[in-house]
Amino acid sequence: MHDYLTRLREMREKALLGGGQDKISQQHQKGKLTARERLALLLDEGSFQELGALATHDITEFGLDSQRFPGDGVVTGFGRINGRRVAVFAQDFTVLGGSFGTVQSNKICRVQDLAIESGIPLIGLNDSGGARIQEGVRSLAAYGEVFMRNVLASGVIPQISVILGPCAGGAVYSPALMDFVIMTRDTSFMFLTGPEVIKAVTGRDVTVQELGGAEAHSTLSGCTHLVADSEQEAIEEVKVLLSYLPQNNNEDPPRITPYDPPERMDAELDTIIPVEEKEPYDMRRVIEMVFDRDSVLEIHPYFACNAIVGFARLDGYAVGVVGNQPMHLAGSLDIDSSDKISRFTRICDTYNVPIVTFVDTPGFLPGVEQEYGGVIRHGAKIIYGYSAATVPKISIVVRKAIGGAYVAMSSKQLRCDLNFAWPTGQIAVMGPDGAVRILRRKEIKAAKDPVALEREFVQQYREAFFNPYRAADLGQIDEVIEPHETRPRLIRALEVLRTKVQLNPSRKHGLIPS
Repeated sequence: MHDYLTRLREMREKALLGGGQDKISQQHQKGKLTARERLALLLDEGSFQELGALATHDITEFGLDSQRFPGDGVVTGFGRINGRRVAVFAQDFTVLGGSFGTVQSNKICRVQDLAIESGIPLIGLNDSGGARIQEGVRSLAAYGEVFMRNVLASGVIPQISVILGPCAGGAVYSPALMDFVIMTRDTSFMFLTGPEVIKAVTGRDVTVQELGGAEAHSTLSGCTHLVADSEQEAIEEVKVLLSYLPQNNNEDPPRITPYDPPERMDAELDTIIPVEEKEPYDMRRVIEMVFDRDSVLEIHPYFACNAIVGFARLDGYAVGVVGNQPMHLAGSLDIDSSDKISRFTRICDTYNVPIVTFVDTPGFLPGVEQEYGGVIRHGAKIIYGYSAATVPKISIVVRKAIGGAYVAMSSKQLRCDLNFAWPTGQIAVMGPDGAVRILRRKEIKAAKDPVALEREFVQQYREAFFNPYRAADLGQIDEVIEPHETRPRLIRALEVLRTKVQLNPSRKHGLIPS
């Protein structure tokens, strides 16, 4: 018995070293941590229970028979984050470059299955050179097994992917299928085809970071949701993000002990909207003043900046926040912001997070490129997301709510529970200048002083339609409130709506616009 225990201990010690001390040193020289060091930062001390630590590949071709390492390039198991149970996997770049094969797939699929069955979040730490070429098509099939489970877990348990090194080729689809992607600057990248292939096909020179670094994916492609300056910061972001999410879709997000008075009112809100209606202001500032202090976690902060989405807290409860940003494109909606808003509303609905929407948009962005790019079908995603959501929904028209964008941004017709407006709200089919030129064109043309008459008609239009009171009169707005009242109003409203029950028609699934 003693011999067996000795052998077991030796194999465990070997597993702890991954690819060996030399490979670990190389990892550190790149400014990167090892898989086990990352898990030690992520999980509560002493909570990690590993699975598959002794698994190895059975490939004998290409010299791999002499390169067997316990664990075979990935560390998998269970642990706790701030006391909450989670399933984890961390690819180990020190073992054959973290290359992905059958054994790695089996280990990851195992924790995926157990996470789904147990109803606990799944967190993946990615650092791999890609498919293990020596395994041929088996490595491709192995990816497919993981992808399929990503899909089955979607909307059931939170899935968070952290890119901490290379992630290329087919490997990128597992993170893309998960709920949130976090990348580190300088040390992580992901792309389908690398710089060499792109140069061969298109003749264009591009670096790894230009093509697939955190900067590219956080600002241009929108493939990553959060960016960190270091691995330690990325792991902290996982913990913060998880604090707003439930264990699974059958639970509510955890509430923290309230620390900000629910009746707090900030007088700055009463003057934050400029007198000049075309002058921008920062919607982030509005959001920061309304929600619990220092509780806002913005998602996709550098992508589609004309829209703001993220999590925050009201009286300790997690809520999802959506807002138009007048600082960019005047807050108009375009293709990217439509995708950003619609996906976030669906995430909130999936994980039982109420949605609060701050509206200030002049409409959908006009342009040939937008039309050809499919702004119609992308804009329809916002309508779909809000309409399908059954969680509590509250909207506040802060300033402009014009045309189809008024309808799309959580209007009463899309089953929004409560619709508020500030006195600065401007709700209409179109702006006053354009409306007058259409409605009063003949009269203006025939007038002795067309400019003066047009100005008079514009003022009449503003008084009659371009304000929140007409919408309130018609029941489209439930209440016009003073801006400084917004926080206590939202808290009281969500207190009532917390027990809301709303069902969608029975169906296999809806068809969201592509």
